Amino acid sequence: MGSSTPTDTYMDKPRERPAHEVRIGAIKGAIWRNDTANGVRFNVTFSRLYKDKEQDQWASTSSFGRDDLLLVAKVADAAHTWIFEQTQEKQDDPQN
Repeated sequence: MGSSTPTDTYMDKPRERPAHEVRIGAIKGAIWRNDTANGVRFNVTFSRLYKDKEQDQWASTSSFGRDDLLLVAKVADAAHTWIFEQTQEKQDDPQN
């Protein structure tokens, strides 16, 4: 009888993808769909993409500087609009 560790179970699951992404410049908002007993809920995570010069590869952080904040607000606004449109389409669908 084999046993699996939490890491093994995690590695077996396919990686979830966001329902939608909004990106302006280096700022990205990932919109995640969560199906609950009370219906669909959406959450948003924000990140800033940057080039790690030491490893010569792209990375991301959830830390934002002063000059990033207006773009974070614009990405948040676009994410809000997308989520609102999804919930409106669901309410307008006569089959629901």
